[in-house]
Amino acid sequence: MNKPPRRPPAPPKPKAVETPIALTSDEIEAARSWVLYEDETIIVLNKPAGLSSQGGRIKAHTLDDLLWAFARPNRPRPRLIHRLDRDTSGVILTAKTKPAAAFLGKALEAKRFRKSYLAIVAPGAPEPKGGMIDSPLRRESIGREAYMRVCAPDHPDAETARSRYRTLAHNATAALVELSPDTGRMHQLRVHMGSIGRPLAGDSRYGGALMLGGVAAPRLMLHAARLTFPHPLGGERTITAPLPSDFTAMLASLDLSLPEQRRPETVDQDEEAKS
Repeated sequence: MNKPPRRPPAPPKPKAVETPIALTSDEIEAARSWVLYEDETIIVLNKPAGLSSQGGRIKAHTLDDLLWAFARPNRPRPRLIHRLDRDTSGVILTAKTKPAAAFLGKALEAKRFRKSYLAIVAPGAPEPKGGMIDSPLRRESIGREAYMRVCAPDHPDAETARSRYRTLAHNATAALVELSPDTGRMHQLRVHMGSIGRPLAGDSRYGGALMLGGVAAPRLMLHAARLTFPHPLGGERTITAPLPSDFTAMLASLDLSLPEQRRPETVDQDEEAKS
C-alpha cells in the first residue's frame, strides 16, 4: 500500500516584532534625563510621579512606551523588571538584554531585591514608631477599579503581606517614614499604613489626608528611594533616587526635617567588601 506523500514542513512562524513608538524630541530628552545608572545590561530610572509604568486607561505614553528612547536601531527597547504605581516616584529597574531580563526576573521572584520607600503619613507618628505589619491582603473589585483590603489569614483570597516601617521625623500633624516591603502585593504599603491608622498623605483611594497643615498634598506622597538587587554581571548594586521637589516642599511646609540625602549611586557590595 502506497503511503501518502509527506507534507512539506510548514514555514517557521515569524518572530513577534515590537513596533517602535514614535516619540517627540521632548519625550526622548525627558526619558534620558531620568537615568540614574546605565551599563551594558541595565538602565535604572528615576520615574516621575504622574507617569504610569505600563498600560492604564489614560491615553498617554507610559514609561514602558518611553523606553523606546533608549532603543538602538533594529533592536528592542529595554524591558521593565518591576512597576511603580502611577503617582509613586523613584527608582525603577529595566534590562537592556533578554538574558539580563531573565536573570533579574528570577531574582525578583526569589525575593533577592530589597526596596526602601519614603512616605509622608498623618496624623503624626505611628504607634509604635517602628515595626512590622504582618497582615494578609485580598483583592476587591468595585466597578472597573481594583482595591486591596486587609483580611483574615483564613480568608479564601488571602495573600501573605509583610511591611516594615520606621519613623524618621514627626510632629503632631504628620510623619516622614521609611517603608520596606517584604512582599510585593499591589498597593501593599498604602493599605498596610492605613491599617494602623496612618494612611499616606494624598492617598484618596485609601483614606489619606488631602490637606495637611493647611497645605494641599500635591499627589500620593510615596517615593521609591532605594533599590538593592543582584547585577546580571555579578555582585550587588544599590541605586538611590533623590527626593523630588514636590516631596521636599511638602516636608518643608510641614516643618519635618529632611533626612540626610545621598546622591544617586551604584555600589558593588562585593567590591566594597574587598576594599
